[in-house]
Amino acid sequence: MKTLIIGPSWVGDMMMSQSLYRTLKQLNPNNEIDVMAPAWCRALLTKMPEINQSIAMPLGHGEFELAKRFKLGKSLRDSHYDQAIVLPNSLKSALIPFFAKIPKRTGWKGEMRYGLLNDMRKLDKQAFPLMVQRYIALAYPKQQIHSAEELPQPLLWPKLNVDQNEVIESLVTFNIPQDTPLIGFCPGAEFGPAKRWPDYHYAVLADMLVKQHAKILIFGSVKDRQVGEQIIARMTYKDQCINLAGETKLEQAVSLIRACEAIVTNDSGLMHVAAALDRPLVALYGPSSPEFTPPLSNKAKVIRLITGYHRVRQGEAEQGYHQSLIDIKPDNVFETLMKLIADCKKNN
Repeated sequence: MKTLIIGPSWVGDMMMSQSLYRTLKQLNPNNEIDVMAPAWCRALLTKMPEINQSIAMPLGHGEFELAKRFKLGKSLRDSHYDQAIVLPNSLKSALIPFFAKIPKRTGWKGEMRYGLLNDMRKLDKQAFPLMVQRYIALAYPKQQIHSAEELPQPLLWPKLNVDQNEVIESLVTFNIPQDTPLIGFCPGAEFGPAKRWPDYHYAVLADMLVKQHAKILIFGSVKDRQVGEQIIARMTYKDQCINLAGETKLEQAVSLIRACEAIVTNDSGLMHVAAALDRPLVALYGPSSPEFTPPLSNKAKVIRLITGYHRVRQGEAEQGYHQSLIDIKPDNVFETLMKLIADCKKNN
């Protein structure tokens, strides 16, 4: 059995898609799973033991490029895949498996994809409220699973494999001490500051943690480097915080998150990475809802002061922050984090 997955474009979605790969392998250990993914996500696939190989998606997010998709699909015909599973909902994402002449092409209806998908499912969002449930359901025949309640339990949550030698190598590369408790901050989030806990709250929390003899590591992309600098600028113990945002490759960030004793994060892709690394984590939510894409971990605690989903891309408070995130105070996060760490140590 050979399966081609057309993977998601975002880090968080790619992490949640591992639940599908784990489920496919459980159903058929001989299933050879290849995943087509953008360059920035492929580092995650190398740490998923279920994956045979990752295939580069050379087209950027939003690019149609019909001729290039035809050429790419044609190049895959000699791989003789038995099935393709298309995770994005766009029409263009279904073109490559169609051009590859893969006999069974599975996915949710999404955009008008009649003909491109010949195993097309109509999504009942109430029946599958979580994104991870929607991914996992595609591993089963259409007639077998009609709701999340019918999925075999427990769900196979994402779980990354990280070699300890890679962890040590990354610590050495960035001159991070190996004998000090490390707490990771992931202060970035897509679509601007409305989904971010304020930098001044992160700074207060960082100083509280330093007083507990911890060192702070800030993770993120180049876009998050500025917020990392803002956090450090507001701290009292500036020399106890290292801003790694934009400095690490994704695989290095994964190794360094694994080295952390715990993580404090906004609703972001790195939140899902930390969950898959089984790190104790406190996830801070504002207008976006954990009811759709929660951190998939028994060691995660969500703090949120409002309910429902709010289509807010820009907060009304100073610096574009959302009031519901401003209202989450550092004392609350510190107490939650300390209790979580203590509980995890006790249970281990």
